[in-house]
Amino acid sequence: MASLFRDRTLGYSRRDSAGAGSVPTISSVTSATSSCRYSTSSSALSPLQSPFPDLTPSLSTTDLRETAYEIFVAACRTSSGKALTYIPSDRSPSPSPSTNYNSSSPSMQRSLTSTAASKMKKALGLRSSSSSGIKRAEGSPGSGGKPKKPVTIGELMRVQMKVSENVDSRIRRALLRIAAGQVGRRIESTVLPLELLQQFKAADFTDQKEYDAWQKRNLKILEAGLLLHPQMPLDKLNTAAQRLQQIIQAALDRPIETGRNNESMQVLRTAVMALANRSSDGSLFETCHWADGLPLNLRLYEILLEACFDVNDEVSIIEEVDELMDLIKKTWGILGLNQMLHNICFSWVLFNRYVATGQVENDLLDAADSQLAEVAKDAKTTKDPAYAKILNSTLTAMLGWAEKRLLAYRDTFDAGNIESMPTIVSIGVSAAKILVEDISNEYRRRRKGEVDVARSRIDTYIRSSLRTAFAQASSIFWKLLLETYQLLS
Repeated sequence: MASLFRDRTLGYSRRDSAGAGSVPTISSVTSATSSCRYSTSSSALSPLQSPFPDLTPSLSTTDLRETAYEIFVAACRTSSGKALTYIPSDRSPSPSPSTNYNSSSPSMQRSLTSTAASKMKKALGLRSSSSSGIKRAEGSPGSGGKPKKPVTIGELMRVQMKVSENVDSRIRRALLRIAAGQVGRRIESTVLPLELLQQFKAADFTDQKEYDAWQKRNLKILEAGLLLHPQMPLDKLNTAAQRLQQIIQAALDRPIETGRNNESMQVLRTAVMALANRSSDGSLFETCHWADGLPLNLRLYEILLEACFDVNDEVSIIEEVDELMDLIKKTWGILGLNQMLHNICFSWVLFNRYVATGQVENDLLDAADSQLAEVAKDAKTTKDPAYAKILNSTLTAMLGWAEKRLLAYRDTFDAGNIESMPTIVSIGVSAAKILVEDISNEYRRRRKGEVDVARSRIDTYIRSSLRTAFAQASSIFWKLLLETYQLLS
């Protein structure tokens, strides 16, 4: 066991990582680990608590998922007017004579890439699964099991995010109306919840209860994005903010009349647009800021990334992940994200899925480790305080989980799970190095070459585990000695 750690300390790594630096002490990382926000009493099938700061408690996971899907559909519709099509992986990529698809069309090109092995899964070391496409393509029992006709990537995303066809149809109908009334405007210049409130009234829903819940969700999203977690700090004396808060509180008690240009909607629009178009110098933004404030944008994006996991197999990423990820990234403009924030968020989603599903799929752990290598590169290129805060909370959660197992690894690992140990060590060491070398102010004040973070961490794991084992052995020894003494006396 010690040789395994020693090999990794002296340079063995499953991926190219940044060179070892120096730190005066690892106590800062240890203290950060102790504050990790995960529940030690949760079951193995429970996910870790999100490292992103809590949103308003009035927003449920369902509320966030529905809003995330609306953003996804809006971002994709405005980027291309054509439907995006894929063919399930069990179908031949070659068009038959009866097929109406042109092999040179963009939709067919997407079909060809989805039938081949996913480049993203290959890069992350994830095995291709031939079952995911087949499960979605199988017909009803009466159809003889024949595959259904090709469906769009949008339809795939709808299924992945568990959105009903009626809700999806309503969203797309609203977006068509919005586009017709705002020709030439980009979706980033639109406050989507406000426009949706403008488009629908109670008669467009199944019943009054559904309408009330829909209206409250959109109002609470406006509150979260413009008042609680704005992209730009908000002055408490801002009159538009005070007015919007009053409107939302009143509407939560008594729904406002939506779906028309009445006085209540005009007052709401005036307050919302005044906040969404704010700038530090007083000029008007071309982009409306309503969903790009931390941590609201990361929570919404986290939900979109989780849709990459097969609804029929929670430990598997779908074969069409390349195409789906390209579309998910189109939401960056609305959510105010970039590649660095994507990397840290995707690392967390992969890691958390491994934990939440019982730690049985080591490929997910390997993928999180590979993605963390990209995070390490990003951390060296930016000193943005907002990014550093998110990076710190995410890595602290990952490091805390890893060290809980490594500080007593003799109790944690056995013949059944020993294969996961090298990757858990790699994740723990990588997280510690980033936290100490790229975030710690204390490290920047010291000379390089004093301490090897990786060697120090592994040494800590070995010593701690040996102390635990010795304490357990000593306890057993003294217990046996006492029992022997009692028998002899």
